[in-house]
Amino acid sequence: MTTTLLPSPLGPILIEADAHWLRAIHILGDRTAPDDIGDAPAEGPAAEAIRQLHAYFEDGAATFELPLLPAATPRGAALRDAIIAIPSGDTLSYGALARIAGSAPRAIGQACARNPFPIVVPCHRVVGSGGTIGHYSGGRGIITKTWLLDHERRPERRGGLL
Repeated sequence: MTTTLLPSPLGPILIEADAHWLRAIHILGDRTAPDDIGDAPAEGPAAEAIRQLHAYFEDGAATFELPLLPAATPRGAALRDAIIAIPSGDTLSYGALARIAGSAPRAIGQACARNPFPIVVPCHRVVGSGGTIGHYSGGRGIITKTWLLDHERRPERRGGLL
């Protein structure tokens, strides 16, 4: 397993990968990074995640094609796919996404809260009814979610700091 740290406008991002899969992404925000971080790999899923995340921070419309560790269940995979399908710069409410995915808003909320791949599986694009910001479990919570949404919507803010 490779664990590497990516500096970002959101603070450090911890990337976990093995030779085949991207296993997790953690937006650390104000949390301190663990001491046992390795050097950035030259190739493999972690290296590709770093390249694609750099592209995202340069251009909020960048898309991701990474070998994500498969979801634990077919239902989890379907919900992940529904979240990934929300275009950059757009948002959907928990209820609207639930209708599209043939699920319930609570299940969408749980999938977002348990998402091991924030930014890549863009749960920040899922908002409350009426466009309320809702919750976010990554980084500094709602502050991070708001930054990500602004980054994708407003090119003049790209590259700014939290």
